[in-house]
Amino acid sequence: MAYVKNTMIIRRDLLTRFAQLVKEKHLFDDIDRLPTEISPRDKRAKRRCCIYKERAITKYKMMPILGFTVDEEEDETTPLSTYALEAHLRKEPPKKILTVVDEACTSCVKANYTVTNLCKGCVASPCEMNCPKNAITFDHSGKAHIDPKKCVNCGICKNVCPYHSIVYVPVPCEEVCPVGAIKKDENGIERIDDDKCIYCGKCMNACPFGSIYEISHLIDIFKSIEKGKQLIAMPAPSIMGQFSEPTGKVISAIKKLGFHDVIEVTEGALITTKNEAKELKEKLEEGQPFMTTSCCPAYVQAVKKHIPSIAPFVSHTKSPMYYTAEIAKKQYPEAKVVFIGPCVAKRKEAIDDPNVDYVMTFEELDCFFNGYGINVSDCEETPLKEISNWSRGYAQSGGVTAAVAAEGLEMDIKAIQINGINKKNIKLFNVYAKGKLPGNFIEVMACEGGCIAGPASSVSSDEGKKLLKKEINELNEEKVTNS
Repeated sequence: MAYVKNTMIIRRDLLTRFAQLVKEKHLFDDIDRLPTEISPRDKRAKRRCCIYKERAITKYKMMPILGFTVDEEEDETTPLSTYALEAHLRKEPPKKILTVVDEACTSCVKANYTVTNLCKGCVASPCEMNCPKNAITFDHSGKAHIDPKKCVNCGICKNVCPYHSIVYVPVPCEEVCPVGAIKKDENGIERIDDDKCIYCGKCMNACPFGSIYEISHLIDIFKSIEKGKQLIAMPAPSIMGQFSEPTGKVISAIKKLGFHDVIEVTEGALITTKNEAKELKEKLEEGQPFMTTSCCPAYVQAVKKHIPSIAPFVSHTKSPMYYTAEIAKKQYPEAKVVFIGPCVAKRKEAIDDPNVDYVMTFEELDCFFNGYGINVSDCEETPLKEISNWSRGYAQSGGVTAAVAAEGLEMDIKAIQINGINKKNIKLFNVYAKGKLPGNFIEVMACEGGCIAGPASSVSSDEGKKLLKKEINELNEEKVTNS
């Protein structure tokens, strides 16, 4: 999460209202009232044409919260209660990751270049003369106009304008996508190409209209709790940077939601660190020039779909979530296992991992605390397991490197950190694959700052870093006091 904005507030309001309905067992009876309650008749539409448009968008934003893509709608008159019932009856959680709420995705530019009022209608007309698609014409006042149907966004007109009157207008979701996985269709609606998408979640928070949503497992999770099934929560190491209260209190709050037990993913991180260090030493001794980490699922997807040249250098060690799920299934063979974290791509990793049943985000967790009326500060503090703080450091960029280095490999580790996957870094990996790099161990995090800055975090990246550092320092002081 980058910063507070209205689209985020709207999303969290919907999640909190959904949580309240689940808690009160009124989901099927009252969910159809949500769009009207949020946009009542006496409330004027603030940013859209009318309250009916607002209500339609609310309905479609509730669909992914129930676990459906908007494309699954076959009849516009189907109420949300029908989707809720269908979700409640399904045997398996949804397999899709992201969806675009097309009713909300209507206001971005069709062409990236536009003419401002600085245009002088000059006689030279270099924009018109150099446009390869004849997309530029002049109106009766002499001002230039760009036809979005003809424009191919080459940018030549902007570069040749002597008055700098043509500007580049980005489409935010397309701009942040590092792999070109989101593009407009023939109707001007953004579509996500699953064959290209790495599920980094950058588009979700970049969209100024809040039209990109995760496909949630929430109804599947709380249906299992209602049926009395054991659910084991596995919060990611970045849980320490999500709440102002100690993690021990957060764990108690999770149990209040109905989870049987909580196993921190830091336990699995211990195994990942040992295996990663061992593999790194073996690979370098065999003559391999370098090895990259493999715990970031968005990076794993990027390698698979876009940079196969780097695949031979990616560690085979599994992620902390994988090893923690093994621990959970061994301890509770009949239980359902729920990973809780800040990451969209973990949904894809969980789909491919038979030991992980569901995924819940920190944002969803926080909204359920609010919806259930659980005040974390009022909860008793569950004692945390004594786990190496190197494992807790997995939450931020540089954490994996520090943990591996602490294993004492007795060899020269020259680490490089890829702190956020972007278009530039995608190209850089192909250079690295040729052995042209100044190091032998590359830590890759799709999010700038690491998991603490994940797209589904409950606080900002800066706040998360402060909270993480504060709690780790307190744990260190506690160890010193007790020793």
